[in-house]
Amino acid sequence: MKPHVLVCGGAGYIGAHMCKRLARAGVVPVTFDSLVTGHRNAVQWGPLEIGDLLHPGDLSAVFARYPIQSVLHFAARSLVGESVREPALYLRNNVTGTLNLLDAMRSAGVGKLVFSSTAAVYGNPLYTPIDEAHPAQPINPYGLSKWLAEQQIRAYCEAYGLRAVCLRYFNAAGADADGETGEAHEPETHLIPNIIRAALTPSLGPVKLFGNDYPTPDGTCVRDYIHVEDLAEAHLLALDYMAGQPGFHVFNLGTGQGNSVAEVLAQCQALCAGAPASEVQPRRPGDPATLVASAALAQAALGWTPRHGLDGILRSALRWHQGSGATAATARSTADR
Repeated sequence: MKPHVLVCGGAGYIGAHMCKRLARAGVVPVTFDSLVTGHRNAVQWGPLEIGDLLHPGDLSAVFARYPIQSVLHFAARSLVGESVREPALYLRNNVTGTLNLLDAMRSAGVGKLVFSSTAAVYGNPLYTPIDEAHPAQPINPYGLSKWLAEQQIRAYCEAYGLRAVCLRYFNAAGADADGETGEAHEPETHLIPNIIRAALTPSLGPVKLFGNDYPTPDGTCVRDYIHVEDLAEAHLLALDYMAGQPGFHVFNLGTGQGNSVAEVLAQCQALCAGAPASEVQPRRPGDPATLVASAALAQAALGWTPRHGLDGILRSALRWHQGSGATAATARSTADR
């Protein structure tokens, strides 16, 4: 029998890429997703179980139905601005939902978890590049919810023998090289897909850039963009790592290379014949000026090295949006509700 891995949030952007990577490795990815933000048609490489982390009975049923050996947990609310407006929504979904998952795993005797965390736990960095020793001081409820979820996981490792790896992503971007899945949020708040959408659909108007008065070289936010396929590879390596490493572990996932919003726009414009135009809007609350990773620990412990730079990320995302996949996924976002 093939090994089975439960992928919470497997109908979402990163989760769908992970399911494809697992299937290629000979693993059956069992997607558990509420489809509130995920897309039914993104689940192409294994079974879909519709359920909600806030409903413990949904979790018990899926663990009873499949021989789950480990869990990848991507399911979360993840919009910084929304978290500032609705902190209760984020604490309930991301913290309580994770606690319910931990309890269900313990009841089912499943002892390995890879958790999708975020650089937002660091808040405004005291130094860059940011390593795992940097203090956690989140400045928005999204980052706080992920930090609290990490602490729950750590406690379960210490008390109950769970093995867990928390992967703190920097800025996930890009699309599947085969064009089978890509980034299709609705509403879309991420920079790269919004620039590409505006470039390909002039009727959308100028792309909005939030803030040009940050303490950075050009005044716009600096971020470390990491290809989604590199993220998926890191999760696969983390599953292998836990086989020989008990306890709780944290790794950053990034390239160590920061690019400003203005630089990303300029590179997209170079690929899109000068489009799109842009307009500056006020800063969004909760956005740090600079987030750049040190991923040396992940490279040393997991043997993980990102293969894609910003140019590869942008070209893969552009191909996805130029193809039929992005259009179909956007249409599905309404149908799935």
